[in-house]
Amino acid sequence: MAATTDELRATGATLGSAVSSPAAAEEANAKDAEKLRFIKEMTSDVDSVQERVLAEILARNAGTEYLSNCGLDGHTDRATFRGKVPVVSYDALQPYIQRIANGDRSPVLSTRPVSEFFTSSGTSAGECKLMPTVDDEHDRRQMLSSLFMAVMNLYMPGLHKGKGLYFFFVKPETTTPSGLMARPVLTSYYKNEQLKKRPYRSYTSPTAAFLCADVFQSMYAQMLCGLCQRHDVILLGAIFAAGLLRAIRFLQLNWEQLAADIEAGTLTPRVTDASVRQAVAGIIRPDPELSRFVRDECCNGDWAGIVTRIWPNTKYVDVIVTGAMAQYIPILRHYCGNLPLVSGTYGSSECYFGINLRPLCDPSEVAYTVMPNMGYFEFLPVDDDDEAAGDGEAASGKLVDLARVEDGREYELVITTYAGLNRYRVGDVLRVAGFHNAAPQFQVVRRKNVLLSIELDKTDEAELQRAVERASALLRPRGASVAEYTSHACTRRIPGHYVIYWELLVTGAAVDKETLDGCCLEMEEALSIVYRQSRVVDGSIGPLEIRVVRPGTFEELMDDAISRGASINQYKVPRCTTLPRIVELLDSCVVSSHFSPALPH
Repeated sequence: MAATTDELRATGATLGSAVSSPAAAEEANAKDAEKLRFIKEMTSDVDSVQERVLAEILARNAGTEYLSNCGLDGHTDRATFRGKVPVVSYDALQPYIQRIANGDRSPVLSTRPVSEFFTSSGTSAGECKLMPTVDDEHDRRQMLSSLFMAVMNLYMPGLHKGKGLYFFFVKPETTTPSGLMARPVLTSYYKNEQLKKRPYRSYTSPTAAFLCADVFQSMYAQMLCGLCQRHDVILLGAIFAAGLLRAIRFLQLNWEQLAADIEAGTLTPRVTDASVRQAVAGIIRPDPELSRFVRDECCNGDWAGIVTRIWPNTKYVDVIVTGAMAQYIPILRHYCGNLPLVSGTYGSSECYFGINLRPLCDPSEVAYTVMPNMGYFEFLPVDDDDEAAGDGEAASGKLVDLARVEDGREYELVITTYAGLNRYRVGDVLRVAGFHNAAPQFQVVRRKNVLLSIELDKTDEAELQRAVERASALLRPRGASVAEYTSHACTRRIPGHYVIYWELLVTGAAVDKETLDGCCLEMEEALSIVYRQSRVVDGSIGPLEIRVVRPGTFEELMDDAISRGASINQYKVPRCTTLPRIVELLDSCVVSSHFSPALPH
């Protein structure tokens, strides 16, 4: 993967914004070569880099209350760290984090002051998790993005010559009692000037459109600007696959108004944000020809390949399609044709981890090479018996280092970060899919214990069970109860939505439609704040649906499983199913379908 400056010069690869002279091109190529050499260095001796990183983290945070309580006493070696510091989940850290949020300025988890909290899309007791961060963490995350762009420039020259049509959105943010901001990591990224430092400095959308809190106005302005500059667009992107599909769905619903605005050269009154209106006014001009083109492309209902038809110079689609987002690959192919779907980096609210060194590979083959300088990484082997493995000494004894994972095995990721998370279980399950030099490459398999996910939401079995129990309470006055249930994340329509299959036990009259509709809303009220924000604020999840199936359906499911080799003594109804044949069987048994009649609180 490493390349010389001459090789980079031969490919025409550049980094960042447009270069206007041979001297600037030479400098850009040299920067890429430096980054590629750095990747080679980091991946060639993973274990020594990890040992150094752990020593740096422990030395930096030696005076913290947390490490003192662990009895580390200033030691920075791996053996003492392994023997003293337990493996933990969020609940063990929450009291420390809450103290910081409430104003404790002592070195609780980190000796560096906590600059803000990143809100994780995972939840604890139905609320967003707060992940402390420090000032220099943004630099580490930005560095990882720049490393990926050096790789991308090798595979696809000329990325500096056009613009990126990205659909970025800020999320709700709050302030903790101590005055520290709590917000999603990407919202922080956009609002801390990081957007201007990204490798793609040339966007079709003005910053004001990205930062507009109203989802409709933000989306409308971004789509309009992207249409007005359609020949300049060389790459299309969003953070997650679901976000890009929402943008395409938005075009399907609003193309007539967009075409009218393009024809007139004015912005619809539905966009009221003054900063957005001012910014878009500098881009939009009356263009009857473009307006006719948009109408012609959108009016006939043929949306196959719409991305390449409207933005013909697009080279690739920059979007995460790994993990839960893999469910969207077929519909992305429908809209994007044969454009490469590139998943570049892998990270979370807690830490950024790695980059894809084969960016043009098939989405099913995406594997991220963990960069060992980003944090200290350990791995908990995942076996059938380990799925419910607890924290503490039992889990600690099973951990393996980054340099000692085995090809083909699955592991749960455990991290120690500069910001003060020590041996923290992220919850991602990864599979080793080979090595680059000495560095393992990982495929994202799933979130541990997560049943349902449409975008950022992560609903586990316990949460789904609580929601079903809460909703089924509405059935009791009608002489009915839920005999069995399962679920499915339906992404055939945009936005996707939860489908819950209920088999009812009815001792009285049939349950009326109004009651069952109300059960849908009651389930939504019981789901996490991340789910509810996605439903209400972002519109990225559609109304929850309950499909009532005929009596005996779940016996048919069991019979199907047994006919395929399952043990009748060990059979357990799956609380979520993704197998197409099972979904088809369930849908063939549906007797009525019900949707949530309103938005949850």
